[in-house]
Amino acid sequence: MDDYLAHVRVDGDTQSLQDHLLDVARLASRNAGKIGLSAHGELLGLLHDIGKFSAAFQSYLKSATDLLDQDTDENYVDAGGLKGKIDHSTAGAQIVWGELGGQGVAGRIAGQVLALCVASHHSGLIDCIGAKGPAFGQDVFGGRMDKADERTHLQEAWSKVDPDIRDRIVVLLSDSKIREDLVGTVKRISQSLPDGVADSKIIEQQQVALLVRFLFSCLIDADRLDTATFEKPRANRHRPHGCYADWERLIGNLEAHLAGFEPREPIDDLRRDISRHCLSAAARERGIYSLTVPTGGGKTLASLRFAMHHAARYGMDRIIYVIPFTSIIDQNAEVVRAILETEDDPASVGRVVLEHHGNLTPEIQGWRDKMLTENWDAPVIYTTMVQFLEALFGAGTRGARRMHQLANAVLIFDEVQSLPVSCVHLFNNAVNFLVDTGGSTAVLCTATQPLLDKVDASQGAIKLLEDAEIMPNVGRLFANLKRTEVLNRHKAGGWTPEEIAALAIDEANAVGSCLVVVNTKRAAREVYRLVTAQVDIPVFHLSTNMCPAHRKARLAEMRKRLDRRKPVLCVSTQLIEAGVDIDFGAVIRYAAGLDSIAQAAGRCNRHGRRPTGRVHVVNPCDENIDALIDIRIGRDKTARMLDDYADDPARFGHNLIGPAAMAWYYENYFFARKDDMRYPVPAGKLGHDDMLTNLLSTNALAVAEYGQRKGKAPDVWLRQAFMTAAKAFKAIDAPTQGVIVPHGDRGRELVNDLCAAIEVERQINLLRRAQQFTVNVFPGDLRKLQESGALHPVQEDSAILHLDPRHYSAEFGLVTEPVNPMETLLS
Repeated sequence: MDDYLAHVRVDGDTQSLQDHLLDVARLASRNAGKIGLSAHGELLGLLHDIGKFSAAFQSYLKSATDLLDQDTDENYVDAGGLKGKIDHSTAGAQIVWGELGGQGVAGRIAGQVLALCVASHHSGLIDCIGAKGPAFGQDVFGGRMDKADERTHLQEAWSKVDPDIRDRIVVLLSDSKIREDLVGTVKRISQSLPDGVADSKIIEQQQVALLVRFLFSCLIDADRLDTATFEKPRANRHRPHGCYADWERLIGNLEAHLAGFEPREPIDDLRRDISRHCLSAAARERGIYSLTVPTGGGKTLASLRFAMHHAARYGMDRIIYVIPFTSIIDQNAEVVRAILETEDDPASVGRVVLEHHGNLTPEIQGWRDKMLTENWDAPVIYTTMVQFLEALFGAGTRGARRMHQLANAVLIFDEVQSLPVSCVHLFNNAVNFLVDTGGSTAVLCTATQPLLDKVDASQGAIKLLEDAEIMPNVGRLFANLKRTEVLNRHKAGGWTPEEIAALAIDEANAVGSCLVVVNTKRAAREVYRLVTAQVDIPVFHLSTNMCPAHRKARLAEMRKRLDRRKPVLCVSTQLIEAGVDIDFGAVIRYAAGLDSIAQAAGRCNRHGRRPTGRVHVVNPCDENIDALIDIRIGRDKTARMLDDYADDPARFGHNLIGPAAMAWYYENYFFARKDDMRYPVPAGKLGHDDMLTNLLSTNALAVAEYGQRKGKAPDVWLRQAFMTAAKAFKAIDAPTQGVIVPHGDRGRELVNDLCAAIEVERQINLLRRAQQFTVNVFPGDLRKLQESGALHPVQEDSAILHLDPRHYSAEFGLVTEPVNPMETLLS
């Protein structure tokens, strides 16, 4: 009982604190080595749990795990009452701050960065200067570093540290490279800023904040991984630990597939040409590229070809596809998995392509749920823009854990025009950091490039390479791939749902198939019901209330009918617009931004099987999109665009959705949204209006408040309000929670298996499968479902939820009101 323990397993086995610190130091060193700061990662790992050497913590841990007996051991404590109350994080932070904080400016910078990571490793990064509530204008970091010894147990814990670990910590802290290398990284960030930026501190400090979060990620992932490995050693067999299939072998699989591809469609030769240009560009330097290709141009495999050859050339760790909608993840990952995970290599099956759709495990987790959280340990990852942004800016530790995996990687941003406007500057600065400091390469893929390099440079514009566009002549490419005619069907008073349904039926009768894309789920259900009541041909409905497996089955059924030239009519929300490979004879698009119209047009005559396809842009008469700001402003700017185009089509190359028209649209749209791009945070969240870009950089308002109180500037270099910003980001983004739904026999079987699975390693495999049967639910609907008793945990101690079958519709997916028994059975 004299051993100092880090963890106690449920079977009574123990992990020594010494072993845990050494293991975490090794893993964190490897993680931080990606940006040349391996010694800093090692130091973080050695320091993070130093406070656990205190008698108070050891008594708590051993009492909680029955290693101390209430009746016979005098050190026994009431562990239940002490949970979360014994500080074991501050001691290590005080050690590094106390040693480095007095070593000049470089020491204070390095000391604060490292101390922040250690002090925050259970809570998420803390504020430096408080920006909310009673802490507004307070030196939160300084207060943590000044915390009394009787509460942090610093002196006691340090005296008990294993001598070898203590000596190594002393050696690292006394090495000038700990200061010089970290400050050198900060200087390189400053030197990488674009020339002529009026207020470079905003961008510089945002990127320094990303550096802090990167090191924090290195520590968090190492800590969680080592803990999980000890607690469930059998599950560790499922982790690749960065040991992946060789890039050259995976490239061989891809090239063999491309070589065997037989042109079947009129535009296949153009697609092959696009692929060849991507292959050629892969040999170019690391940096930020654009790939501007019309919809249907084959970006999925062309960009993969670039990414795999580029990753092999520069020894990169992984390829990460960042995609706006889960519907595209389903489709693209399935295609790529079939190519890379081949039957002649059984060891690769399930170990090359990882899909990470949504949040099955909420931030408030038990140990089991933390174990199941993905850390993006795979060579090819498909994830969403929401998950990417959570890794960079979200609250807590779950998302932050993944951030270090974004370094030394190829980042493919598919349909980048779907980036939330509020995140433009945050995104730009983050991608610049990941490329300049993290050694990654990024590719912005879309048919509708959003001109991220032309936004306010003082807040952060993306740094494209000088010759960034992978395609040599975008204008000619769009002309060659023009397959549709966009018709402005706006009329006074707007279109009624009945008129839109009639137009859809007429087009389906005329050309065999029609797609209607609307702006809201409510409109989709309304038009779907109207059309279904009037025609005998199959009518399909799609929305994000349907789980991926459900949508995938619907899309497969539609493709099968379309390929056989059988009549099809589909009513869908915007999810079908970006990247879904499907080809309708005609499209009707509710008025929206020009980028959305162009994406909808990409589902019309996609393969060039007809001389031209018709895309009708209609203005619905009774549509409430006041809360959908992006759609509403985009619609209004497009209305002006349609008028300008009617006056002078030649000005836009006679192509309403071509590069010239799109550039004009984005110039006007971004000008109207300039203030929104800094991620406004309303007073209701903080007590005063602010911007996330401010909170994560100079934190000017809180610093000014500090100055008024103290009569001087804060005595710390980093002043960011990390935790306040992270919580505001999540609150404004209206975070969703994944709910597993019992769709079909496979979905019902999966739910039953999850509820019965006790072993965590079995749950890991089940949860990977569960991504296909997950619907991401917004807080309002989640509350309604909880109040009606429609949600149940898969295990008694789990926060992973599954849905009552009565709340899953065969037509519409997840619904807040119960559906009839027959429809439940059919789902």
